[in-house]
Amino acid sequence: MYIAIKRLTPLAVLIAGFFSGKKRPSRQVTLSVSLIAAGVLIAALGDFSFDLFGYSLALTSVFFQTMYLVLVEKSGAEDGLSSVEIMFYNSFLSLPFLLFLIVATKEFPNSLSMLLAKSTSLSFFMIFLVSLVMGIVLNFTMFLCTVINSALTTTIVGVLKGVGSTTLGFFLLGGVEVHALNVTGLAINTAGGVWYSYTKYHEKRNRLPKLTSDLEVVRK
Repeated sequence: MYIAIKRLTPLAVLIAGFFSGKKRPSRQVTLSVSLIAAGVLIAALGDFSFDLFGYSLALTSVFFQTMYLVLVEKSGAEDGLSSVEIMFYNSFLSLPFLLFLIVATKEFPNSLSMLLAKSTSLSFFMIFLVSLVMGIVLNFTMFLCTVINSALTTTIVGVLKGVGSTTLGFFLLGGVEVHALNVTGLAINTAGGVWYSYTKYHEKRNRLPKLTSDLEVVRK
């Protein structure tokens, strides 16, 4: 259910954008995001393995990811930073906090010794390299999507991506009883994501003729 709760991020981003002074979204966008949130709440009602601590951690993750994406969007839109520059600054500024956590949790000696022990394994090296490349590509595409589109669009893409993750999680990971409520909630959640994508596609198509006519007027 962690992935399902993470789908509240679009609603949190929408609210954060409202308080940060962004242009008010259209009614269709607002309704589609609200449908996503409603689906999450219905799915949560069907989770009989409810754990307050786990849900609290998931909601904390939603809050920090919301602030994270909003700041990335503002950095790209207002400061003119590219996705590569944002990724560089993000990694550089995160490094001290990461080092502190590694030392505080006492992972540093054990992780280093394990890395040295596995350094002669070709399979470990290949898996480690693939994971590194996938992490770089994931962060780059996420920042690029946020800069080009918006933080809200990035979270909606995450919602649609999470359809497969949630479905696989039900059958492969276990821990959650499949019930009509959580299945219905996830279906409503997914429908909200599709509705948002459809709405943004048509909004973009409707803007193109106006931009073309404006360019023709400028040329004349």
